[in-house]
Amino acid sequence: MRKYWIVFSVALSERLVYRADFFLATFLRFIPIVTTILLWRAIYDGGGRTQVGGLAYSEMVGYYLFVMITRAFGSMPRLATDISTDIRDGGLRKYLLQPINYLGYCITLRAAHKIVYFVMAAAPYALVFWLCRGYLPGWPSGTMLVLTIVSLIFAFMLGFAINSLIGLMGFWFLEVASFVHVFMTAQYFLSGHMFPLSLLPESVAHVVMWLPFAYETYYPTMILAQQLDAAAAVRVIAVQALWVLVLLAAGQWAWMRGLRRYAAFGG
Repeated sequence: MRKYWIVFSVALSERLVYRADFFLATFLRFIPIVTTILLWRAIYDGGGRTQVGGLAYSEMVGYYLFVMITRAFGSMPRLATDISTDIRDGGLRKYLLQPINYLGYCITLRAAHKIVYFVMAAAPYALVFWLCRGYLPGWPSGTMLVLTIVSLIFAFMLGFAINSLIGLMGFWFLEVASFVHVFMTAQYFLSGHMFPLSLLPESVAHVVMWLPFAYETYYPTMILAQQLDAAAAVRVIAVQALWVLVLLAAGQWAWMRGLRRYAAFGG
């Protein structure tokens, strides 16, 4: 494990170079939340309703605030593209010649990047959540806090497993940009990022809520928003763990099969 710790340490140092960028970008990401709050205020007032999708107005706003945290764990910008580029351009061969697992190397880098992001983004997040404290529930109990942290870790693992699997398609396809675009679009609608999945028709929601996307964003967000009790949170985590195992196994299978056809041109 020592080599992965070194990779982790180097990645931390590398990302800290961009701490000002992290800090500013985090503030800018919160700007759309203003339009979201105003939009849902108009929806609730215009419809004369106290609840939409089982959520009151304050709970809906809190949901979107918590989505930003959940997505920060599960999003993996450029991971699929970077993996496919290494495969296409021959950069992968240097990892095959070293005593290190390529996917283990990738997840170590991403873990370091996430830690730096949250350290740099702590102040902007704290400020925005303090300003919007009227829309948020109180602090969770110790049990729910632990379950929330576990669920967010699994959201990170799910995001990595899905994106790395798409990147490994580079063994069979010259370019995976179209697959990434389709995935990003599907994820935006089916993960609960755009709207709570409870707004979907029951027949559609029954299918969508069993897909891995829902367990990457929607369910962890509902745990964060304290819309699920401890028993329901445990069930969510169990399904998250199952999806992580399935997708990592699929990724390992794709890795082994892909290496059989890898020619290591370029680099």
